[in-house]
Amino acid sequence: MEIKSLERKGEYEWEIPKTGAMNVPGKIFASRRLIEEMDEKVREQITNVACLPGIQKASLAMPDAHWGYGFPIGGVGAFDPEEGGVICMGGIGFDISCGVRTLRTGLSLEEVKPRIEELAEALFRKVPAGLGSKGKLHLSMSEIDEVLRGGAVWAVEQGYGYEEDLEYIEERGRMEGARPENVSHMAKKRQLHEVGTLGSGNHYLEVQYVSEVYDAEAARAYGIEKDSVVISVHCGSRALGHQIGMDYIKELYKAAKKYGIPIKDRELACAPINSPEGEKYFSAVAAGINCALANRQVIAHLVRQVFQEVMPEAEVEMLYDISHNTCKVEEHLVDGERKTLYVHRKGSTRALGPGRKEIPRAYRDVGQPVLIGGTMGTCSFILRGTSEGLEKAFGSACHGAGRAKSRRQAKRVFRGERIIRELRQRGIIIKAHSYAGVAEEAPGAYKDVVEVVDAVHNASLAKKVVKLKPLACIKG
Repeated sequence: MEIKSLERKGEYEWEIPKTGAMNVPGKIFASRRLIEEMDEKVREQITNVACLPGIQKASLAMPDAHWGYGFPIGGVGAFDPEEGGVICMGGIGFDISCGVRTLRTGLSLEEVKPRIEELAEALFRKVPAGLGSKGKLHLSMSEIDEVLRGGAVWAVEQGYGYEEDLEYIEERGRMEGARPENVSHMAKKRQLHEVGTLGSGNHYLEVQYVSEVYDAEAARAYGIEKDSVVISVHCGSRALGHQIGMDYIKELYKAAKKYGIPIKDRELACAPINSPEGEKYFSAVAAGINCALANRQVIAHLVRQVFQEVMPEAEVEMLYDISHNTCKVEEHLVDGERKTLYVHRKGSTRALGPGRKEIPRAYRDVGQPVLIGGTMGTCSFILRGTSEGLEKAFGSACHGAGRAKSRRQAKRVFRGERIIRELRQRGIIIKAHSYAGVAEEAPGAYKDVVEVVDAVHNASLAKKVVKLKPLACIKG
C-alpha cells in the first residue's frame, strides 16, 4: 500500500481521509513496514466499508490486515441500528466464530518435555482433524438444533466439560438470539458429524509453553507463569458456518437492493440491522457462534481425556475462549454518547479493557485475555485488553499473523514433509493429516507475528502479557 496516500496520526496509526461516498474515514493500526506490505486491495476494502450506512467513528483495520471477502481480514466496523446501520456478511465471514481456546495444564515445561512425543501422538489420535473430518458425535437434526441454541452450555450439559468452564468463554458459552429455524437444512446436515473436530486450513491444536512474561500482574491473574504449559485450540463452526455464509450472501444482496443500500462491492451484501432480513441473518450468525463454542468445548473435553491417560497429574482448566469472526452487540462511547452498536470483527479479536462486565470477574481488573495465534513454527501471544483500545478500536485487536502468501502460492513454494523435518530439528513436533495442508500453513506463508503483535501493543489496542512457543502442533 502506498504510504503517501495515508495521513499519519501516530507511529502506529494511519488514516485514509474521508472523501466521496465515505461516511467515516478509514484507519489502519500498523507499523510503516506492515503498511507497505499490504495489498492496495486492503485500502480499497477499508474505503468501501467506510461507505456503509450507520458506520461509527471509522472503518478499521488491524496490523495483520489482508485482502478478504468484502471486509479485509483484520477489519472492524461498528454500526448503529438507530442510524440505519447494517449487518454485513462480509464483516463476519464464512467461518463464523472461528476462534482460539487456551487451556492451562498446571504443568511446567520441565515436566512435559520428556513426554511430548507420547502426548502429541495421543492428541493426534484422539482429536479428529483434516478436511471433512468427522467426530464421534453423530447427531440428529433435532440435536443439531439444540447445539445451535445452547452452544458450550449444551456441551457441558451433555458431559463435555464442567460448569465452571463457561465463565471463561465469551457470552458465558451461549450466544443469545440464536434461531435454528433460520439456519438451512443443508447447513445443519453438513454439521451432523462435525461437532468436536478441528477441520483443516489454518486450524490447529498446539501444546505450548510460556517463554517470556511481559506483564507479571496480568499473567498471575490469568494463572500462568514462565515455563507454564498450555494447550491452544484454533477452529470454528466448520461446514455449518460456511453454509450459513453461502446461504445468506444471496439474501442480503437482494435486501441491499430492496432497501437502496449503495454497496461498492457485491461481497458487502448487507441489510439494515432492524429489518426482517437483518434480524434473520443475525439470528443465524448467533446459531453459528453457538456451533463453534460447542465445537471447541467438545475438543477441550477430548484434550482433558488425553491428559488423564498420558499425564494424569495435569489439571486442565480454562484460561479463555475467544472468537474472531463475529458480530456482537456491545455498548461503546461515540463522541461522548453511549451507544448500542453491532460490532463486526472479521479476522479480528475482541479485546475489552478493564472493568467491562463481559470479562470474567477474575480478569476484570487487568482486562480481557486476547489470544493471538502465530504459526506452527514461530510463537503465539496472550495480551490483555486496554481502555485505550476501547476508545480507538471498539475494544479490538489482531487475530494472528495474517497471511503473506495465498494457500496456492504457499504450496508452490513450500513442501510439507520438509517443513515437518525442519521443525522437528528445532524441537517442534508436527502431526498432520496432509503434507499439502502443512505447506499451505508454512511459517513463511505468514507475516511476522512478532511485528504484528508489537504494532498492536505499541498502538495500545492491547498489551503483551506472555509469549508462547510451540512444543507440538496437530494439523488437519
